Parts: sequence; structure tokens; C-alpha cells
Amino acid sequence: MISDIIFTNDSNSFKEIFKQFTDVKSFVLVDENTEKYCLSEIERYLPKGFQLIKIQSGESNKTLNTVAQIWETLSTKGANRKSLLINLGGGVIGDMGGFAASTFKRGIPFINIPTTLLAQVDASVGGKTGFDFMGLKNEIGCFSAPEKVIIYPQFLKSLDKENILSGFAEMIKHALIHDAKHYQKLKTFNIQNTDFDYNELLQLIKQSVSIKKHFVENDPYEKNIRKALNFGHTFGHAFESYFLGTDKELLHGKAVAFGMIFDAVLSNKKCTFPMEKLFDITNFITRLYGKLKFTKEDYEKLFALMQHDKKNEQQQVNFTLLSAIGEVKINQTASKTEIFEAFDYYLHLD
Repeated sequence: MISDIIFTNDSNSFKEIFKQFTDVKSFVLVDENTEKYCLSEIERYLPKGFQLIKIQSGESNKTLNTVAQIWETLSTKGANRKSLLINLGGGVIGDMGGFAASTFKRGIPFINIPTTLLAQVDASVGGKTGFDFMGLKNEIGCFSAPEKVIIYPQFLKSLDKENILSGFAEMIKHALIHDAKHYQKLKTFNIQNTDFDYNELLQLIKQSVSIKKHFVENDPYEKNIRKALNFGHTFGHAFESYFLGTDKELLHGKAVAFGMIFDAVLSNKKCTFPMEKLFDITNFITRLYGKLKFTKEDYEKLFALMQHDKKNEQQQVNFTLLSAIGEVKINQTASKTEIFEAFDYYLHLD
């Protein structure tokens, strides 16, 4: 499930990467944003005569109909089993393009070029592909690794601050579950200043990806230690779902950032995670992401959403927690009372 991952800030690198595909019928999958902001940057280096496949951006378009549109274009434009699909976009493009390639003619090669920070540090590793079905996120999919993943942070110049911070939350998560030194580096990197050092950011992304790669290599199908990557996600997914369609709607990474505070509270209660580290995480995340607004009246609905998380077993709410920064405890459960106490902790913050 581990692809050849290339990290670069030099657009000329693309020329060398695509040399081996000069005689292959190639297709490039884009949405309206990546066509406008990213394609022109690398177009001259892509395989000559490539065909463009355009889809609409956004999670709402991550459907079987869109996948069928990709298959239809591949078929009518004469793609064969040796053809190449290049997915240029964020997580939605990578997931759907990867699935379409993996199933077209029982599988054609594909390359992912993630254009958001979230996709670069999260979706770039692990081989998960798929689409949403019957209102359920990533309900249909398969594990299938791309030939290559090209991580080029220069694309991030077209992103707004909120989307940069969304991806940065996953980097914080990787550091907390595996690397205390990396966590300290992230704390000193001024991610809120969009004029940051892209070479320094590239190194931080590289370390973040190596952490995810470590867990995926040791547990490709998420049966055991790969569950460490779910830190912050049980609470995070509940917040993401609860505020969906409201004026408080949360990007995935921001929801996970808040979720990490609540998981840190449970870590302190159940895994002897030090109180001073809990305060440190709380302050760092609050400084970057602000304060999540909810009340005691929301507790029951949030808890109900957490009960429906797909990581749960035997009606227990399952968590990934920490005993220290860099030391993870998977398959931890918490009672309703303990979860509500974590909510109480947050509401009583200044």
C-alpha cells in the first residue's frame, strides 16, 4: 500500500517524473479549481497529448454518478489497461480518481498529485479510494496504491488560510501520536502567516508523511496499530456531522483539531496523560483554531453521533488516546459520563 512518494518545491521535477510515461495514453482528472490554479503550473511537463477529465469540486459530488462520468470518459476516449490516470486535486479527486482507475478494466495505473495540505499529509499515504453512497462517507471503496504520489507545496499558495489550517491539524495529530520533537517544531512554525518558508514546510510535510507511512506499513488494513491515526477523530467526526449544513460548518481538519483536545482530556482521565501536556495541547489548538461553540443542550446529540462511529464495537465508543506525547493507546473506551466530563472541561475554559 506504500507508493513512491516524491517531495519537491521545483516544478521542473515533474518533467523527469513523467519521462517514463511519454508513450502511454494519459488522462488528467481535475475539478474547476485545480484546472484554474494548478494545471497551468505543471501542464508543460505532463505526458504529451493527455486528455482532460473535468468534474465538479466538493464532497457533494463524491458520488457514483461522478465515478461513472470518469469511467465513461476513459472508455469513450480509448483508454486501455496500460493507460495512466493522473489525479490533480484534493482528497475528493484522489479518492474518486483512485477508485475509478482501480476498477476500470480491472485496474489501470494512476498517479496522485495532492493539491491541498490535508491531502498531502493524509490522503497521500494509505491507498484508500472510494466515494460516498446513500449519505454515508466513503461507503464504497477499496485499498489501491497509486504508482506515485507527488507532493508539491507550491500548490498551497492558491489555498485560503482555513484550508491550510485544516491540513495542519492532521500534522499536529501525527506529531502527538508519534513524535514529540516534531510537535515542538510545529508549535514554532508560523502556519498562520501565509508567507511562510516553503522549504521548511516541505520538511515538516515530509516528516508528517513518514509518520503516517510508519503506521500504514505496520498495519495496511487498519486492524491494529494503524488505529492510532484515529486520534481526535471520534469527537471530530461527531462535531463535523453535527454542524454540517449550519452556519458553524467545520472543515474536517478543524473538527479533528477540536477532537484532539477532548481526546487529550480522556487521555488524562484514563491513561495518566500529564495535566500540563493537556493544557499545552488545549492552548496550542485554541490559539490556532479558536473556540468551538456548543452548550450542554448539545451533549446528547453529539454523544448519539459518536455512538454511530464506524470504529466502535459492541456498542462501546472507541477512542485512540495518549499516555504521553508520542505514546499512543488504541482501543480505549469511555463511558457516557466520562465523555460528558470532557465536554464540561471544554466549556469551562476561559
